[in-house]
Amino acid sequence: MNSGMNFSERDYYNMKEGLQIERINTDVLIIGGGTAGCYAALTLSRNSRFSVLIAEKANVIRSGCLAAGVNAINAYIVKGKKPQDYVDYATRDANGIVRKDLLLSAAKRFNAVTANMERLGLVILKDENGDYVARGDRNIKINGENFKPILAKAVQEAERVTVQNNVNITDLLVADNHVYGAAGFSIKEEKAYIIEAKAVLVATGGAAGLYRPNNPGFSRHKMWYPPFNTGGGYAMGIRAGAEMTSFEMRFIALRCKDTIAPTGTIAQGVGAKQINSRGVIYEDQYGLTTSERVYGTVRENQLGNGPCYLKTSGITKEQDEDLLKAYLNMAPSQTLKWVESGAYPSQEDVEIEGTEPYIVGGHTASGYWVDTNRETTVHGLYAAGDVAGGCPQKYVTGALAEGEIAALHIIKNLSARPSAHKSVPEHISRQAAGIIAGYETVRNEENPVFSVEELEEAMQKIMDEYAGGITRNYQYSEAQLKLAAEKIERLEAMTAHIGAANMHELLFACELRERLTVCKTLLVHLRNRRETRWHSFNEYLDYPDKDEAYFKYLNTRLKDGQIQVIFRDIVEAEVYEHTD
Repeated sequence: MNSGMNFSERDYYNMKEGLQIERINTDVLIIGGGTAGCYAALTLSRNSRFSVLIAEKANVIRSGCLAAGVNAINAYIVKGKKPQDYVDYATRDANGIVRKDLLLSAAKRFNAVTANMERLGLVILKDENGDYVARGDRNIKINGENFKPILAKAVQEAERVTVQNNVNITDLLVADNHVYGAAGFSIKEEKAYIIEAKAVLVATGGAAGLYRPNNPGFSRHKMWYPPFNTGGGYAMGIRAGAEMTSFEMRFIALRCKDTIAPTGTIAQGVGAKQINSRGVIYEDQYGLTTSERVYGTVRENQLGNGPCYLKTSGITKEQDEDLLKAYLNMAPSQTLKWVESGAYPSQEDVEIEGTEPYIVGGHTASGYWVDTNRETTVHGLYAAGDVAGGCPQKYVTGALAEGEIAALHIIKNLSARPSAHKSVPEHISRQAAGIIAGYETVRNEENPVFSVEELEEAMQKIMDEYAGGITRNYQYSEAQLKLAAEKIERLEAMTAHIGAANMHELLFACELRERLTVCKTLLVHLRNRRETRWHSFNEYLDYPDKDEAYFKYLNTRLKDGQIQVIFRDIVEAEVYEHTD
């Protein structure tokens, strides 16, 4: 890696003195040091001589969805099953709106990436025969509290990989639909970065914090999805003209009340059924897909049959202990709640609730529209993990697999075109200068009219009340969505008058703008899928039934300042390439 770069200097002459500007040149830039980003870096290091830079706004040791650990590998091909079985399961769960080529290519790698993580030090539970302990048809049990530190350590020791922690990337540098790098800033030092790269992988995760959360005030960040995943990867791609898919397939997690701890560990671990306050098992009445489990809980509460629970009363003492240990690996607050209350799950059923909606490609099909190799519609730009669309139910192993798939294709492309990107288009330097000037505008705002927190709360209130949040039982109408779009547009205009006293506050300002960009795209998606295909995930009151005319991918692309809607036919081939 070297600090030389061929961006023009003259665009900075008229800028107000402020941020120190550091230029970096690398072969591959990975934006986001979570699961997919780290595994992509490992793959690049092991299989090529290319230089790799990971830009991570936190610290790779404890960043991303794996930060707090996990107690199971939720996507694994257990004995007696094959990758196609996983494809069929995920297709059914998403009511057919998936990319089977993406699911299959990931599923074929689930077991191999798991074995590699075990070699790196991940503890996977085994039975007396030395076989992995299965949890259901697609899961195996692990001791995964230190999953991310293990992965991060391997990355830090990898050759030709440099990690820049505390660097927030905000914008891609794109010309003629080719990516040439990205721009961002340090959240600790008064420094901006301009990074030139021959290929860029976005691995930033999905979007939380768009809607008003379960817990208000001081506890508002106690949510299912990491609150620091603000949709930045989506937003930079949207602004760069990349095609997005299936944002309307929102994800709403069914979780333990208040702690927002996962319920799958209880449902699968001890076979707990969903029951209402009258003791009636209701899950079979509504269906067992991910969205139907949420929908059934919402409906039972609407009908006056709530609260709703997972029936754990009567399980054994050994199962009690297993649950307490399992949650220590990923959601200690649930274990603490049981211990502090003195009421273990065998004594008291676990109350459940839905979370606010998220946009996350690891559980639904939301994200970048990619080809089978995970390249986006912008040449040289790739997406993997929660930020990549079309491949739901990918979980941790799917993120690892997609990082590997993208990395291997980057190696193939760069090896075939060794002279690519020798010259950078002239206006890329002006583009970078404009981005940095935008940072300075926020930093130099002396009398901000609004605070970031005020505008964020206003955004969440709008999305909650007009775009199907918790207080509206996840339902929305066309009139409400139209009003939401108008209000979000006005809110976005107000961000021209926010300020930042330091680099950390600049981060918050940029994250607000990212969320607003994602909100605008989401609202277009919600409005244009005129059916209800996934109850709760898209509960469109004007169109309450499924309509096979919409058995298509709903994609969008920003062009000339307008969000264009693109309907694409379902992909049946095992390999998909972009054709337009």
